[in-house]
Amino acid sequence: MREVSNGYFVISLDFELHWGIFDKRCVAEYKENLENVKLVIPKLLELAEKHDIKLTFATVGLLFAKNKAELLNNNPKLLPGYSKPRFSPYNQLDTIGNSELDDEFHYASSLIDSIIETNKHEIGTHTYSHYYCLEDGQTIDQFEADLIAAIACAAKKGISIKSIVFPRNQVNKAYLEVCSKHGITSFRGIEKHRIYNTEDRNLNKKQSIRALRLIDSYVNITGYNTYPINNLNTIKGITNIPSSSFLRPYSKSLSALEPLKIARVKKAMTHAAKHNELFHLWWHPHNFGKHMDENFKGLEAILKHYIHLNNKFRFKNVTMEELVSLV
Repeated sequence: MREVSNGYFVISLDFELHWGIFDKRCVAEYKENLENVKLVIPKLLELAEKHDIKLTFATVGLLFAKNKAELLNNNPKLLPGYSKPRFSPYNQLDTIGNSELDDEFHYASSLIDSIIETNKHEIGTHTYSHYYCLEDGQTIDQFEADLIAAIACAAKKGISIKSIVFPRNQVNKAYLEVCSKHGITSFRGIEKHRIYNTEDRNLNKKQSIRALRLIDSYVNITGYNTYPINNLNTIKGITNIPSSSFLRPYSKSLSALEPLKIARVKKAMTHAAKHNELFHLWWHPHNFGKHMDENFKGLEAILKHYIHLNNKFRFKNVTMEELVSLV
């Protein structure tokens, strides 16, 4: 018999380290955030255990390797042919270290093992190489090769990949059938409001759109972005579990607005709990690498609110994989 619940709460984390931003920032420019991920992950696991929360870690495949030899062996034979070479991480391989011991910015095998050891959280994929599905030059065959590599390196750790989060939220609908073909049952889609439309490449680059997204994190200008459970869309065998909100990291310059940010999230969670809807929160572990205390204070307030909603409305936290099986 299906368990009765008044709505669901999903948290997905884009676990990528430097592979997620190498085309924008060098390690030195973002070092504090990146090097503290080794502290952020254990603290996330500890907080999740305290509040009985399950997380979905959408993990870049390159992070699974224990050393450079294994990484090179894991690489797909067919590489992405981006028109702009700066998008390809394979051009960076000569510059990275030989293992996690001397390069904590490009390897995370031990951190992945710590997640597995909890026997609680889901490990999904953020593609093998932080693959950009809407950039010019790459093809569906190249994407499939990347996905196969991601699934294979996870399988070496006993992980069966069932969910995908597309890097930079570049959901290419033409590629969903490939995901389904390889056993993936869900992906994180984007919010419905036009300011979050990543398919419109020109719109996505506008500073005005980015400013609106920033404002929306503190003041409700796009709605709650929650979704009726019975109306989640399945496309070509894969279910869209759309995003509700990006948990923007603590900003010292915007610290006075921090209560508004947390209240915005909590109000949307309450709306989802009362109306049997989905609320899907996401961020990157490296977002918490700076101002760790402040970021975790905000997160704990959100998780305490979840406990309240769970007790009052039977609002239920699940992984992406579990949500598909439930609804």
